[in-house]
Amino acid sequence: MTEFILRLPRVAEITGLSRSTIIAMVRNEEESFPQPVRLGKRAIGWKQTDIEAWLAGRPTRNEEHSL
Repeated sequence: MTEFILRLPRVAEITGLSRSTIIAMVRNEEESFPQPVRLGKRAIGWKQTDIEAWLAGRPTRNEEHSL
């Protein structure tokens, strides 16, 4: 199975988070956002499976209101 790597603009699109929020969440060790993989000196990306797992673990809108 091929592991797809998503670059920051695509991760922002999929998650609905801004670029700056994603970077802040990666830097904050208390956040559970997946860590990126280094693709080169100045390039990073995220494994698609890591992003999908992170999204699956987020509460849905209905779950938030039932708490």
